[in-house]
Amino acid sequence: MISKALKYVFFLVLLFTMSCKQQKKYTHPTIDIQTYYGDIIVELYPEKAPKTVAAFLSYVDSGYYKNTSFYRVLKKEDQAMNVDKAELIQGGLWQTNYKLQKTIPGIPLETTKQTGILHKEGVISLARNEDPNSGNTEFFITLDNEPDYDYGGDASPDKQGYTTFGKVIEGMQYVKEIHQQPDFETNLKPPIRIINIKRL
Repeated sequence: MISKALKYVFFLVLLFTMSCKQQKKYTHPTIDIQTYYGDIIVELYPEKAPKTVAAFLSYVDSGYYKNTSFYRVLKKEDQAMNVDKAELIQGGLWQTNYKLQKTIPGIPLETTKQTGILHKEGVISLARNEDPNSGNTEFFITLDNEPDYDYGGDASPDKQGYTTFGKVIEGMQYVKEIHQQPDFETNLKPPIRIINIKRL
């Protein structure tokens, strides 16, 4: 039989191991996008996109992303033959809390020319409409190199591109799995729930 002292030592070792896992340190501000597929861990770069990261983290801290969704998808097979094809998933408040999303002011565009972060696989970027300073809570994650979304690219009519502000460091397999879910045109059907986004 295992002695009480040995059980106690084993218990202490187990507690120490668990506390080490919980105390993982990141060099950059890091967020956890929680989905039923798995956790997507994204590091953010405030030194490169300070306005965007500050605003995005304020939305995270305010709990805006609780019970939101990934709702938009671009797949190569769904796009016209005569255009450069992009692959990405887009999420945020738009489908679940549109009224709140519309009240949040836009973030001044920080172009890829400024940030130095190009739209490569796993990069997180701010979605926007035709106004370059309209991006706020909506974001997308690229699955491939997407130069058309960079400054000077064709994805935006003004060629200013989109603000890149971080990169997936764990859980890219879940991004790919979400990307492969059923869709109609550019909409995930059904949308994929984001349980919450939290700081790590």
